[in-house]
Amino acid sequence: MTYPDPTLFGHDPWWLILAKSVGIFGFLVLTVLAAILLERKILGRMQLRFGPNRVGPRGLLQSLADGVKLALKEGLIPAGVDKWIYLAAPVISVIPAFMAFAVIPLGGEVSIFGHRTALQLTDLPVAVLYILAVTSIGVYGIVLAGWASGSVYPLLGGLRSSAQVVSYEIAMALSFAAVFIYSGTMSTSGIVAAQENTWYIFLLLPSFLVYLTSMVGETNRAPFDLPEAEGELVGGFHTEYSSLKFAMFMLAEYVNMTTVSALATTLFLGGWHAPWPLSIWDGANTGWWPLLWFTAKVWLFLFFFMWLRATLPRMRYDQFMALGWKILIPVSLGWIAIVATTHTLQNQGYQAWATALIGLAIVVVILGAVIGWRRWRAKNTRTAPVPPVPSADDGAFPVPPLPVKEHADA
Repeated sequence: MTYPDPTLFGHDPWWLILAKSVGIFGFLVLTVLAAILLERKILGRMQLRFGPNRVGPRGLLQSLADGVKLALKEGLIPAGVDKWIYLAAPVISVIPAFMAFAVIPLGGEVSIFGHRTALQLTDLPVAVLYILAVTSIGVYGIVLAGWASGSVYPLLGGLRSSAQVVSYEIAMALSFAAVFIYSGTMSTSGIVAAQENTWYIFLLLPSFLVYLTSMVGETNRAPFDLPEAEGELVGGFHTEYSSLKFAMFMLAEYVNMTTVSALATTLFLGGWHAPWPLSIWDGANTGWWPLLWFTAKVWLFLFFFMWLRATLPRMRYDQFMALGWKILIPVSLGWIAIVATTHTLQNQGYQAWATALIGLAIVVVILGAVIGWRRWRAKNTRTAPVPPVPSADDGAFPVPPLPVKEHADA
């Protein structure tokens, strides 16, 4: 299979590179505005209420009104904060969220004012590792926000976030390894090209499920929103933030949601390739149509985020960490061994490797679900031992005997 050469990127005219950058920025900002509105609408319907329906026709301008409100609010800086780090933390969170989208392929080649160019800002031989590295920097903003606030609850939220990211990025990176083995490249455009015939969600289903779980933990979304945990930590790491500084944290959260959704689309859902049966049409993967398929897949994952928030309660912190270290990481390691073995057999000429791998994927998913359910059931049905009643012989205060009701005929 012939993969796109990453070195071909970066030769566009300066105005075209600038137009692509502005286009990606506009795409992300509009996606965030729409996602905030639709999340409130969807959660309202799932909870038997209307959601926003006052500002604008059917409440369509609610997100814009919220942004204006935050921009006009007074920006307070509490006493006792480390001012410069306190102000820099939101910026550190939001910039990497936008940077990670630079290597995401939104479509194939198109013509823009007579210039043939790919709907992708740039590509790298290690593009997926670049995304993993850039998104990891965003957690520094959360940790620094908690530390610089000079308050206990934000500090606890920042510490939780750091432990959470370290735990779930290991599982996320292991889910990438199976994709690298089968595609033979770390370039995002190359991975999309490798899925022209078969999407990796079918061949690498366990890796997809591990990534699906890890991306929710990576973005601090319910039921894994433990760095915020309103019931325990007030507002978490952004308790002491208001006005535009608070808005930047919210912007970073939703842009990160869009980025991990786009990465899931690129790695497992064929990227910008049209789904079947639309792929039967010869023009489905040409021109600007791929941008539509890519956007639809990204919104499918965004809806998944919203659905989780409306249905699942927040996990306990020990349950959340045990899920990452005791289930996701061991399952990923075992699955990588299976993927490497089947890929080696494929290279040696053995046939029917795809069918065998899909069957093994289903078996691994079922076994993982059964083991996780049994562990959860054993942990939650365990009965606590009854403490013994202290007696005077043990040196404790003696407990008087319970009164015995006498019969009337006694």
